[in-house]
Amino acid sequence: MNQMENYFKNYFLTIKKSLDSIDVDKLEKIINLITQVSKSKGKVIIFGNGGSAAIASHLTVDFINAAKIKAMSFNDSSIITCFSNDYGYENWVDKALECYAEDGDLAILISSSGQSKNMINGAKKAKYMGLNVITLSGFLPNNPLRELGDVNLWADSNAYNIVEMTHNIWLLSVVDYIIENVADT
Repeated sequence: MNQMENYFKNYFLTIKKSLDSIDVDKLEKIINLITQVSKSKGKVIIFGNGGSAAIASHLTVDFINAAKIKAMSFNDSSIITCFSNDYGYENWVDKALECYAEDGDLAILISSSGQSKNMINGAKKAKYMGLNVITLSGFLPNNPLRELGDVNLWADSNAYNIVEMTHNIWLLSVVDYIIENVADT
C-alpha cells in the first residue's frame, strides 16, 4: 500500500471509529426532545462557530424543508456583529437567545473544542430560560460545554474535521430518522 492509500484508509477508519462511538440512547433522547418541540409548535435554535455554524445552517435547512420542523440558526453577519459589538463576542449567543427563544424551544449548541465562551454562555442562558439544551463537542472529554446540556454528544478526537464531520453525520442521522419514522405520526 502506498503512502496516499495508507493515509486515506487510516483517515476513514478514524471517522468510522468516531461515528461508531455514539450512544444510540442519546440519539433517541434527542429525537424525543425535537419531536416534543415540534408537537408543541416550538422551534429548534442551532448555534455554532466556523465549521460548526455551517453544520447549524445545514441542519436548519433540513429541519425546515425535509422534516417540517421549525428551526433557525444565525448566519446573518449584521446580527452577529451587532450583538458581538454591543455585548461582547462571548455573549452574542446569549443575547440571540434572549431575543429569539420562547418557552418550549430547544437550543442546540455546537463547539468542536467545547471551550467556545459564546456557546458556553449560550448554554447557560438557555438553561436559565428553561429551554432544553443539546450540546455537541469534541477534544477534551471534560470540556465545559459537555456538562451543560440535557443531552451531550462528544466526539473523541482532537482534529477539527473529524469532530465536525462526526457532529454533522450524527445530527443529520437524527433528521433522517425523524423524516422516515416520526414525521407522519
